Amino acid sequence: MVGEATNLSSEDLNLCFEKMMMAGAGADRAGGVKMDGVVITEWKDIPMELLLRILSLVDEPTVIVASGVCSGWRDAICLGLTHLSLSWCKNNMNNLVLSLAPKLTKLQTLVLRQDKPQLEDNAVEAIANSCHDLQDLDLSKSFKLSDRSLYALAHGCPNLTRLNISGCTSFSDHALAYLCGFCWKLKILNLCGCVKAATDYALQAIGRNCNQLQSLNLGWCEDVGDVGVMNLAYGCPDLRSLDLCGCVCITDDSVIALANGCPHLRSLGLYYCRNITDRAIYSLAQSGVKNKPGIWESMKGRYDEEGLQSLNISQCTALTPPAVQALCDTFPALHTCSGRHSLVMSGCLNLTSVHCVCAGQSHRTASSIPHPAH
Repeated sequence: MVGEATNLSSEDLNLCFEKMMMAGAGADRAGGVKMDGVVITEWKDIPMELLLRILSLVDEPTVIVASGVCSGWRDAICLGLTHLSLSWCKNNMNNLVLSLAPKLTKLQTLVLRQDKPQLEDNAVEAIANSCHDLQDLDLSKSFKLSDRSLYALAHGCPNLTRLNISGCTSFSDHALAYLCGFCWKLKILNLCGCVKAATDYALQAIGRNCNQLQSLNLGWCEDVGDVGVMNLAYGCPDLRSLDLCGCVCITDDSVIALANGCPHLRSLGLYYCRNITDRAIYSLAQSGVKNKPGIWESMKGRYDEEGLQSLNISQCTALTPPAVQALCDTFPALHTCSGRHSLVMSGCLNLTSVHCVCAGQSHRTASSIPHPAH
């Protein structure tokens, strides 16, 4: 894609520029545009600040093409670029990253999500060697990457606050633990499907180092157990969202630790965690009651903004209606009503009687309407 830009001739660029000038306003008699006392008569005269503003309105492929027009544009674009997505690149993403990374020294957000595996360790190492301001990195579905990439990011990108390595099945738990020792500013971490990396050993390192963590996805990481989740709960008190769907080894002890250690928890996924019983659910409900005086009383009328807002207990077949109903009564933001399913209970046929606050209010309203005499 970069190479295609070099096929543009100066004549082509000047023709495009002339058309743009004719369509615009403020052209002088010489056919140029006056800006800050300087007359712009051809594409080479465009100030870098204006160029960056123009490119902020177009898509990423166009930005990459523009960077190949000339060395001046390339340097200006690369120095001014802070957000970039290359997910549109279906072929040769690895080579594109290798060519761009050394120049993207100001990059803060980089999305490298792939439909088919392209990215290799040398590209991630190039990113780590040059993009030291990087805060948000998406490497999801990078099946070719190995621990080399995590070690490189640990040393080169210590300012990461968001990292998505979902589906990266080759990473080990030791490499992930090493990364967390350096990238302690992480707030959002997606490990969904990282079956080798997401273990109790790695979660202990996360709990020990990443105390600013707010969101963690551990979906379908079957080696996650109570030891790891308990360390996470007590080490990351600001945790807001945790997905444990498919973590079949966890028991009530994990949920109880989260209820006690994470007062700001808003979303919890327990799909197919069949070891969860009423004991865990009552613990969550009790934590809501315990936190109400400190959190909710000062925010009357804003209940939907505090407390548990989303819970998936699908296929948790050991749960009973009284326990889940107690949870609904404690957290008004958990809805079972149509169109607002924030409490998901698929596969739990014994929980059909559980209802949210809305359903109770609707029932009371319907009961208060006088029925016509027969």
